[in-house]
Amino acid sequence: MKKILILIAAVVITSCSNNLEDLNQNIKDPAAVPGESLFTGAQKNLVDQIVDVNVNNNNTQLWAQFLQETTYTDESNYDQIGRNIPGTHWSILYKDVLKDLDEAGKVIAATTYPLASDVVLVPNKLQVIEILKVYTYSILVETFGDIPYTESLDIDNLLPKYDDGLTVYKDLITRLTAAINALDTTKGSFGTADNIYGGDVASWKKFAASLKLRMGILLSDVDNAFAKSTVESAVTSGVFTSNADNANFKYLSADPNTHPIHSNLILSGRHDYVAAETIVELMQPRSYEYLTDSNEDGTIDNKDNKTVVPGSVTRTDPRMKYYFLNNVDADTTTPETVYLGGVIGSSSGFSTHTQVSAKVEAAEAPGVILDYAEVEFLLAEARARTFNVGGTVKSHYDAGITASFVNWGGTVAEATSYLADPAVDYDTLIATKTWKEVIGNQKWIALYNRGFEAWTSIRLLDFPIMNTAVDAVSGYPNKYTYPVIEQTLNGSNYTSAVSAIGTDTAEQKLFWDKN
Repeated sequence: MKKILILIAAVVITSCSNNLEDLNQNIKDPAAVPGESLFTGAQKNLVDQIVDVNVNNNNTQLWAQFLQETTYTDESNYDQIGRNIPGTHWSILYKDVLKDLDEAGKVIAATTYPLASDVVLVPNKLQVIEILKVYTYSILVETFGDIPYTESLDIDNLLPKYDDGLTVYKDLITRLTAAINALDTTKGSFGTADNIYGGDVASWKKFAASLKLRMGILLSDVDNAFAKSTVESAVTSGVFTSNADNANFKYLSADPNTHPIHSNLILSGRHDYVAAETIVELMQPRSYEYLTDSNEDGTIDNKDNKTVVPGSVTRTDPRMKYYFLNNVDADTTTPETVYLGGVIGSSSGFSTHTQVSAKVEAAEAPGVILDYAEVEFLLAEARARTFNVGGTVKSHYDAGITASFVNWGGTVAEATSYLADPAVDYDTLIATKTWKEVIGNQKWIALYNRGFEAWTSIRLLDFPIMNTAVDAVSGYPNKYTYPVIEQTLNGSNYTSAVSAIGTDTAEQKLFWDKN
């Protein structure tokens, strides 16, 4: 009888114990994050970082001299350290993008999907993840040079070695080629979890090929033969052919899913940026006269005292009205609306200088990471380098400008009229200028509001010429300096990387920036 009672008690205790454990379980939240959710989050973190203008995150619109700060001018004077910009960029791309993409791939590969219709999507999902990983690594190489790569995503290795930038870049192109070949355009991928292409695999294939084109062009001055084969292979795979192909991340109308520029220019209530003089002066050439000097020694040390001479506007790029507001009072003696950009590195009054357009600061403005206009300019560069990509330099140059006009809301007729201007026409300009200057200037205008790629294009082509910042703490930045945390915690590998690239200074040119 005693044995029976002990047995009953044991059963009761075990039963109670199991019930208590059941009560402690969270039945409302998922036990693990789905790979698709990790992908969505990583994709947004990536695009946010690329398109942001917050001075704590991304200063490239200032370095590309599309914008100028109104009050705090450190970043437009190339100060990378005050706000630890390199460290933020490094952390976001490695931790919030690459690591989450890597984990998304692992989770998706390990998931048992109940429906056959979901199972067949897995291979394409993994290739889309791979394409975005390649894109992210390419941005890191383009901004820092040598980076942690082969050991970068191992959470057990807190001191990853740095790999040679050129070796990494070529390996990324190899990975990208494999992903292009592996995509199955007869099947889907992420569907609504993908806020760029909605899971359309054909679009991802075009994006990957266009990215390969861009990466190939970047290597033209360091390994021309490799660049040529890469570019020609990319074009064969099928690059963008219209603005419908643009890689535009879809933002929403409500915070926190609005475009980062909307958050910084509208929701913040701050007036931190105006148009920079560099882009205004190239899009609307004009003459100046200097007002009375404000220096005690009688010298004029910058153009902060300039005013527009009546009747001095020679022409205005029609895209100005899409890029900027005409908030600066025009001189009544001219039919032109006068745009006035802020002097680079100098404080510039918000109300007295040209401001960005409502189109740029809209909540649902697209987050662009690659577009058709850029592809056409890359093809123009390829033809100028005698790569076999079809067409002529002029035909691709014209197509790039036309695509830019149409993408911003203009018309083909406007573009055609603009292209007929001798100051724009390729055949006229090339008689006295290099192709790098002619293409570089127009490509940069078309890349307006895309700071990272514009900065890369400036470094590669050396055009347009950037204005000198009035209180620059360095020469024009050719790279991000390495994060301070890498110098302190990963010192040995950091030192080796610096030795390999030359110096850890803003002026240090990276391996692909030869001319």
